[in-house]
Amino acid sequence: MSESSSSSISTDAARRTARNIGAIALAQIVSKGALFVWQLVLIPLLGKSAYGIYTTVTAFFLVGVAVASFGMGNIVIREVARRTSLAGKYLGATLFYQTILALVAYLGINAVAALGDYTPEVRGFVALAGLSLFVDQLGTMVYEQLLAREQMVTTSLVEIGTVIVRIVLTALALVAGWGLVGVYAATILSGLARALVLWRALLADGVRPEFPLDRALVRNLFADATPLALAAFVNQAYTQLDRLVTGRFIPEGVAYLGAAFIIIVGMVELLSTTVLIAVFPIMSRTYSENPAVFRALVSRLAFYTLLIVLPITLVLSIFAHTFTLVFGADFLPTADILRVLVWYALLAMVANVFAQALLVQNQQRITLGVRAAGLTINLGLLLFLLPRFGVRGAPLATASAEALVLLALVWLFWRLGRGAAPVIRAGQIARLLIAGGLAAAAMLALGSLHFILGSAGGLLIYAVAVLVLRVLHADDWALLRRLIEAMPGGALIAHWLPTP
Repeated sequence: MSESSSSSISTDAARRTARNIGAIALAQIVSKGALFVWQLVLIPLLGKSAYGIYTTVTAFFLVGVAVASFGMGNIVIREVARRTSLAGKYLGATLFYQTILALVAYLGINAVAALGDYTPEVRGFVALAGLSLFVDQLGTMVYEQLLAREQMVTTSLVEIGTVIVRIVLTALALVAGWGLVGVYAATILSGLARALVLWRALLADGVRPEFPLDRALVRNLFADATPLALAAFVNQAYTQLDRLVTGRFIPEGVAYLGAAFIIIVGMVELLSTTVLIAVFPIMSRTYSENPAVFRALVSRLAFYTLLIVLPITLVLSIFAHTFTLVFGADFLPTADILRVLVWYALLAMVANVFAQALLVQNQQRITLGVRAAGLTINLGLLLFLLPRFGVRGAPLATASAEALVLLALVWLFWRLGRGAAPVIRAGQIARLLIAGGLAAAAMLALGSLHFILGSAGGLLIYAVAVLVLRVLHADDWALLRRLIEAMPGGALIAHWLPTP
């Protein structure tokens, strides 16, 4: 059997993946798009001072989420996708233990806020915002069960509805003059509505928490989840570290960092998280059935991520000043932060593909070691760069640490392959980088005339260069064609793709 045929994805698998991606992509585009636009409105409404508090509190909250979830979600998705009969047992285990973990997380973030000598405003809002740990976790454990059952349409509709309710409630609270108190109250209420709807959907599907708890299942769940939980905690601490450290030592600058992260988070959620959530169940099954196909899927997914995200990264980096004008005159320093931070996003999105691949192979202990090392490096760089470059040192530290994390994850993934030939060759990556270089040159040249001309011209040059340089091979075009054709209206788009 040839390499291409042994590492190709079946038509049924491609269609199922495309359907899942399509459902989640719609939810991400609508919900995350609406949330992104709302954040752009929220920043000037709150102002630099209040938004700085909001950014620091959010960083505390997200670290708390990593503790409350304890890495169980991906394990539940993986195992329930393989054996749906265990859904009730896993639901009972997560309902019991994640409630306890949410309490531990709540007490922990409040203790750190107090011991860290943060301002009284930050400590007070950490206590209020932390209540969402209980509510959100109650909904998320069911959300993960539905994902394992590939109920992507249901989960997508719920996520869209949750965001709409949250935005409406927050807007009403701000109009009423409740400020940040209203923002967090709206978050708690919308999270409660999400949990109720998701539970109703899962119960209607015949899944109920089973008690007493299966001790063997719980032991295996904690054994598999503990390294992943530590990795998730380290990963969140790593992601939020720049805001936590900046909020402690340069409170007046954390608002700029938070504003830049709004763009970064939207970029990652739409272009990376969407796809990774959708393909996780099929990655789990593919690894069990055919490791060669699994490795091909991971390789191409990482390469496609780089292919798609690179030109967007160039646009955001080169024209950062234009994109950050939306935040208002008080946030002008955000441009210098975004110009560097967007490269962290590119590195993180590619790294996340390999991190998820290692999870599927039950190698979460490896990701724990890599992320822990990255956290240590990031902290050291922050402490070194912040006093010298101010808030601009934060994105430099984060991007540098993420580059090292990516290199480590790629090396470890291929080491586990025991010398298997790579599906994506160095020549393909080199040609892609050349296409990116040509696009960057065009953006700089045309951008001196006008932002839109530079962006459009650079993207056009990039697309032409990808075709002329043959960045994609026949197998790549074949897989892309199958995925696109399976989506609504995809046949019209696929018609314009090159024939392999």
